[in-house]
Amino acid sequence: MPQNNSTITPLIPREILFGNPTKANPQIAPDGTRMAYLAPVDDVLNVWVGEIDGDEYRPVTSDRERGVRVYFWAYDGETIYYLQDVGGNEDWSLYATDIHTADTRHLTPVDEVQVQILAYRKQFPNEMILAMNRDDPSRHDAYHLDLTTHELQKIAENPGNVTTWVTDAALQVRGAHAATADGGFELLIRETVADDWTTLVTWHAEDGLGSGPVGFTGDGKAIYLSDSRHANAARLVKMEIESGAVEVLAEDPDYDADDVIIHPDTREVQAVGFTRARREWLVLDETIEDDLAAIRRLNPGDFSLEDRTAADDRWLVGFNRDVDSVSFYTFDRATKQGQFLFHTRPQLAEADLAPMEPIAFASRDGLTIHGYLTRPPGSAGECLPMVLNVHGGPWHRDAWGYDPEAQWLANRGYACLQVNFRGSTGYGKAFLNAGDHEWGGRMHDDLLDAVDFAVKEGWADRDRIAIFGGSYGGYAALVGATFTPDVFRCAVDIVGPSNLLTFINTVPAYWEALLEMLYRRVGHPERDEAFLRERSPLFHVDNIKIPMLIAQGANDPRVKQAESEQIVQAMRDKHIDHEYLLFPDEGHGFAKPENRLRFYAVAEKFLARHLGGRCED
Repeated sequence: MPQNNSTITPLIPREILFGNPTKANPQIAPDGTRMAYLAPVDDVLNVWVGEIDGDEYRPVTSDRERGVRVYFWAYDGETIYYLQDVGGNEDWSLYATDIHTADTRHLTPVDEVQVQILAYRKQFPNEMILAMNRDDPSRHDAYHLDLTTHELQKIAENPGNVTTWVTDAALQVRGAHAATADGGFELLIRETVADDWTTLVTWHAEDGLGSGPVGFTGDGKAIYLSDSRHANAARLVKMEIESGAVEVLAEDPDYDADDVIIHPDTREVQAVGFTRARREWLVLDETIEDDLAAIRRLNPGDFSLEDRTAADDRWLVGFNRDVDSVSFYTFDRATKQGQFLFHTRPQLAEADLAPMEPIAFASRDGLTIHGYLTRPPGSAGECLPMVLNVHGGPWHRDAWGYDPEAQWLANRGYACLQVNFRGSTGYGKAFLNAGDHEWGGRMHDDLLDAVDFAVKEGWADRDRIAIFGGSYGGYAALVGATFTPDVFRCAVDIVGPSNLLTFINTVPAYWEALLEMLYRRVGHPERDEAFLRERSPLFHVDNIKIPMLIAQGANDPRVKQAESEQIVQAMRDKHIDHEYLLFPDEGHGFAKPENRLRFYAVAEKFLARHLGGRCED
């Protein structure tokens, strides 16, 4: 067991870290009189509603299974809309609940169909634009939903390559983001819904993942784009549709513009976000400069604008901070005063949480790799057992802020190292594209270089290092166990693909338009069969000599159950030390608190047994 100050720091119960939040995801009613938030009812998250300045809130939805996670107000202020799937299958349906009677109506009652919300605006309170793969599982068409009659009408048919539809301020579908045969994308535009589509922008494969449409301007004559053409990092630009003229609104040479605040009425860009070591905002609209300055004074965390009233006089703001759970405030724009609402996990106020430290190092081939280190509170941080916690995606990134896994690991006595290896997003296209065909290759080398860096800095004990992750991170854990088993003491894989051939051949039908992108960035199951076999942990099981923990959701549409089953069976056949958890009512990750708590209880004992950290009974 590590001998440092963490041994006398009280254990934070797993229930507090991984159970349901006390409250979460507040949304303000359009007229500003009411507020909704998510909170448990019999340990299942549901929507609660009350007067925004009052103390009495009551549940208005009655989900009994996975809990509500995505919801929003109707513009009449009398209805809550929410999305729900079944058992983690990601076939999202749309529901409407009357906040007074709690009567709930299923607005898209079609089985095995995924609903996406494309547009809902206060100027058209009785209309919503959806995307649904109702006619063909592989493609989402655009539909108009009449919220009064509940009639659904198809308004744009997907030829098979459209990944996203874009509506203008009048709720007309005038843009389409479409995949191309070379693994890139193009933006199709039409002047009116009666006109033919024409190509406005083409992003070749090297520009594709960091680029795409953001939304039309208010007059519909221009469109905002995230655009990495002629630049390394994605810039926010405004393109005139008729002339093709481009105006750069915000850019950074090294970091992508990855968030934007757009005025809901004028459709003018007000601020652009860049995630460097922390989230930073560039203000473009001087009318909100004083507002954002006042908001920054409310809390030392990184803020986000969560919601705003129809009159835009009252905002709802969230703050993400490394040593506190996420907190929310209302902000009065007239007085420039904020009022604290709640912490998502107020029990953590009594806990000794660990700061998350940004780190950077050079990879073996000269790339600068960024990440975050979280060490046990009060420890000297020397020669600790360490968990290399690998993010999923892989086209994603870790960021600064409250992270329950990082706090859990630090509280148990481990250093938690999170690395934005090549292929991660946010650091420009050269860094992202450096991950092409590098699953299990240089992407894994970056993780190994991170381990060497942590050992060299004196943070980590080389003999007590685990690799842990979900999705791509789960694949990385399997790679660690099969390709470099001498580096790690043990490995934890959550819904990670074990065979890249079967993984690519069984992706969800609605990913069909993205297959060329996957072939370019991961590999083609026919042209690159030998390469993908070589990079698949399943075919290197003989190399495993460290204990393994594998967890899988039976309904996972992205990484099928067979991805875990086949490597578990291979380990059984070879009598390799492993544990396997299969959750029959989960998908790509664990939404139900009882399942999360079971997984983390098993994982905590597994890590304590092999690394020597602390464990809650």
